[in-house]
Amino acid sequence: MNILAILTAAVVVGGTGIVIGFFLGISGEKFHVEVDEREAAILGVLPGNNCGGCGYAGCSGLAAAIVKGEAPVNQCPVGGASVTEQIGAIMGVEAQAGERMVAFVKCAGTCEKASIDYEYSGNEDCAAMAYVPGGGPKTCNYGCLGYGSCVRACPFDALHIVDGIALVDKDACKACGKCLDVCPKNLIEFVPYAAKHIVQCSSKDKGKDVMKACSVGCIGCKICEKNCPVDAVHVTDNIAYIDQEKCTKCGICAEKCPKKIIL
Repeated sequence: MNILAILTAAVVVGGTGIVIGFFLGISGEKFHVEVDEREAAILGVLPGNNCGGCGYAGCSGLAAAIVKGEAPVNQCPVGGASVTEQIGAIMGVEAQAGERMVAFVKCAGTCEKASIDYEYSGNEDCAAMAYVPGGGPKTCNYGCLGYGSCVRACPFDALHIVDGIALVDKDACKACGKCLDVCPKNLIEFVPYAAKHIVQCSSKDKGKDVMKACSVGCIGCKICEKNCPVDAVHVTDNIAYIDQEKCTKCGICAEKCPKKIIL
């Protein structure tokens, strides 16, 4: 064994390591970026789900945006009032939590109530229905397919398939928006947690066609619109829509609806 060769190799490796370490140290000082202490504090308060519901790639992105003044302190939909209050304290501002929103599935076409054109057996994924005749086995082309793409996308276990349609657990929902993104029928929307009356249908077909497809679908009869005392209900494209900001929760629309599709 050549001792001199071993020693030479050791010196070369060690020297190379020292040189690299020296340049890394210099580079670290030169390219060092100061991080606002508030950003780290906010990141420690945020729930850490990195769900993207705030509109940023993750919690770190939101924390940086809040410190820069590019996002409000109540931007996190998951944290709620508690997180908003803590972030407000860090930023030294008075924090007001926005109205809590939750996801809502605009379909009541359960297995018993919705008609089907054929029996389907295959890949149970809602997006895959785009390649299936009629966009799925249900007669209604606007209804929930019930194959659970939204359920699998939800990081909070707030959605479940019950009797052929997706239902949202309001208390578990954090309004992250992942279910909205994956629903190919665009059936899911955000509504106020405290909303009392919502139209659980999204069909734009004419009344006679709706009745063939679903026993509880909105037929666009405008009875709800005519009876609303505060002009909160309007029928557009054969489907009723309730303006939650105008709605006084009187319940007249739900009482008058002949299809009982207003919750």
